[in-house]
Amino acid sequence: VQLQASGGGLVQAGGSLRLSCAASERTLRGNAMGWFRQPPGKEREFVATIKWSGGFTYYADSVQGRFIISKDNAKNTVYLQMNSLKPDDTAVYYCASTWGVQSAYRDVNLYRYWGQGTLVTVSS
Repeated sequence: VQLQASGGGLVQAGGSLRLSCAASERTLRGNAMGWFRQPPGKEREFVATIKWSGGFTYYADSVQGRFIISKDNAKNTVYLQMNSLKPDDTAVYYCASTWGVQSAYRDVNLYRYWGQGTLVTVSS
């Protein structure tokens, strides 16, 4: 497994969860790593990305102010702290890495390596 995601589960609306994603090798983490999600019956969508150098962060409007992405360079790991969760946040969450340009970080096609996905279910 190249990118290993963990931390999903069932939570009530308003609750919190923390996802983790570790790259097995430094070369697999790209210049940025982030999270996408795929709600039931919908396409995969951008959630957040963090750049390894400088720690610049990028968020989807739908999660801005509720989710926080962070990183641990030494562990080649990124985290997604999800707060104030809503039923609409229910999805399979995937981590991914890219060597692409930051202007395109929201583009799913920019990402080369993907984790296996972890299910987050938010009950109302």
